[in-house]
Amino acid sequence: MKLLESTRFEAINNALLIQTGDSKIIGRIESYSCKMAGGDKALYKKFNSEGVHPNDLQALSPPEGYSQFSRSISGDEEGPLCDTISRKTLFYLIATLNSCFPDYDFMDVKSHEFSKEPSRQWVSNAIDTNLSATAGEQYNLLRPAIWNAINDEICLENCNIYSYNPDLASDPFGEDGCLWSFNYFFYNKKLKRIVFFTCRAVNPRYTLDSGFGSDFIMDEDEAY
Repeated sequence: MKLLESTRFEAINNALLIQTGDSKIIGRIESYSCKMAGGDKALYKKFNSEGVHPNDLQALSPPEGYSQFSRSISGDEEGPLCDTISRKTLFYLIATLNSCFPDYDFMDVKSHEFSKEPSRQWVSNAIDTNLSATAGEQYNLLRPAIWNAINDEICLENCNIYSYNPDLASDPFGEDGCLWSFNYFFYNKKLKRIVFFTCRAVNPRYTLDSGFGSDFIMDEDEAY
């Protein structure tokens, strides 16, 4: 997965370092090309071992807070009991995580740790609710720039959206002091591109050293 440089996302990421009275928000949005380089090709070959086809489907978990009852309300009661994902797309999600969190190895992550989100409205509501509740007006002022930048980069109406909901053992954010976190992948198959939006809120009394958080905290501290 190749990171696609974006000055708009860099500016937003700087703004997504938000200190409130009882929490610190650390967010990042990045764009990745799904065109595989040499290292990705080797991992992809290993991921699809002998007898496994890239188009084989695997089951996903239901989105958090989205039940079969919700499906019935939306008129999808005749749809499948669970969403599925091809091994090729699953690899793209895992490779994105490996690129974003280089201190972790996600190659053993299973499909049930991911969900396919029901709609972009569902996802935007979930993100906006979390960030507005924690950051208030600071996030409300930033929100239009975030969604305009994501849409311009990935064309949201043409995306499938997935979330990563890991167990505590494999969660980069599963540390003391993490109040909440989310990880969303906006995948445009036609563009062969993924925009990854990852964010967490932490108790500022804890010092967190893993993942991108420590680098962001260092940058913020050096700004003063």
